[in-house]
Amino acid sequence: MPMTEMSDPSARSGGRLHLYDTQTRSIKALEPMDGKTYRFYCCGPTVYGPAHIGNFRTFLLQDVMRRVLELGGMKTRHVRNITDVDDKTIRDSQQAGKTLKEFTDYWYERLKKDAGSLNCLDPHMEPGAVAHIPEQIDLIRSLIEKGHAYSTEDGSVYYDVSSWADYGKLSRLKDRQITTDSSPSTAQGGNRSDSDEYEARDSLADFALWKARKPEDGDNWWDSPWGQGRPGWHTECSAMSAKYLGKSFDLHSGGVDLIFPHHENEIAQSESCHCVTFAGHWFHIEHLMVDGGKMSKSLGNLYTVEDLEKRGFTPMEVRYVLISGHYRQQLNFTLDSLKAARQALAKISRFNQVLKAVAGAGVPDAWKTVVKKRIEPGGWHFFGAAWDSLLDDLNTPRALGDVFSAIRKVEKSMAAGELSQEQILAAATELGHVLGALGLVLPEPEPVNAPEDIRQLADRRWELRVAKDWEQSDKLRDELKEKGWHVMDGREGYQLVPLPGTVTGE
Repeated sequence: MPMTEMSDPSARSGGRLHLYDTQTRSIKALEPMDGKTYRFYCCGPTVYGPAHIGNFRTFLLQDVMRRVLELGGMKTRHVRNITDVDDKTIRDSQQAGKTLKEFTDYWYERLKKDAGSLNCLDPHMEPGAVAHIPEQIDLIRSLIEKGHAYSTEDGSVYYDVSSWADYGKLSRLKDRQITTDSSPSTAQGGNRSDSDEYEARDSLADFALWKARKPEDGDNWWDSPWGQGRPGWHTECSAMSAKYLGKSFDLHSGGVDLIFPHHENEIAQSESCHCVTFAGHWFHIEHLMVDGGKMSKSLGNLYTVEDLEKRGFTPMEVRYVLISGHYRQQLNFTLDSLKAARQALAKISRFNQVLKAVAGAGVPDAWKTVVKKRIEPGGWHFFGAAWDSLLDDLNTPRALGDVFSAIRKVEKSMAAGELSQEQILAAATELGHVLGALGLVLPEPEPVNAPEDIRQLADRRWELRVAKDWEQSDKLRDELKEKGWHVMDGREGYQLVPLPGTVTGE
């Protein structure tokens, strides 16, 4: 079947992105609950050091999700928080001899630099916890008034997990027969935790909403109705998501490690306070493994973007690897995978160069601006399978495979002379849209060594062009094309691009 007669695969999914929802354990279409804007919240990093590639795997797949939504014509509102006060930021800022703000500002700027190099879209809002202490205090006050939280003698405030019957519905704690045994009535002897991060054990702890000031906190405290202190880690996301997205919004996302306790606690805080569904969809990204095991500083495999750049790899090669695995499966990262990514990007870049050369004017670097565009249903002819894979539970590995399948088919059709100039332009545009959805910016293709007779012919054509002998110049251009080479002219010279099927001097 001719490629131009392919059916539009995006039509089979209604042109909408479908994702797995952690809470319902089902795949659901993403549709804005207000019918206008898809509002989603992503748990951001704690800025006490450089974000590592495990962090960025989550951020990159969230970035791809947003790009696919926007390419599909949906308006989005993306909020990601910054945790700039918790146990770790306070501890490490004091060890560094800096104020909390100086310390966290430094690492926040590093985060933005690394995210930019990986071509991540900036969130529409990126609020920090410290700037939203009043909102967190208001949330805690409301929870106390509604009987879901209680204060202790030292001025701390805890959420009473026994007060919320649905506690554990996201992580299915009841299925694991984990019980609660703390409540306001047992506040002096109940089970509670004031640590920002903890795990489910034999019993479940009430968690801290407000932590009373301690000597080790130094100057990092704020006044509250319960005394001096600071908010617990879980409080910030409930307060800031409500402020910037509303009490109920479309989707909440983060790594799988946040399902319990962080996201479970967010649900309890928010729904018991506001009495509405907190988030309509939960999008979680699996862990990144390195060389078959967990990342660890002691093993020397806890890589940052800067670490990998020092080893000679580009941020775009890092992006390619981190999005190359399905978000619901663990991805094993190796340095060899970066080398494979370099080869893959180079192949796409060479193919894109051929398309642009043959199509002529009118082919923009679409992947750089694609989120401002939209693919209409019925608009795919060559790379539709890749788009369809993205709509199908954000299947990035299958989409990348579909890209290379389409490249092979287009190259074969071009070599056989079966594609018109218009069709080649369409292929170039579609490739740009898919690359934009994946957030991949192509490297400049490596120069190709043309045979000596081709080079001499091209040199002669350039001399005629400089002399403005257009007729003879065009004849030599056509002769070069017959021999399998396209000429791209620039201000200072030309570049030879081999057409599909041409034997080069490589």
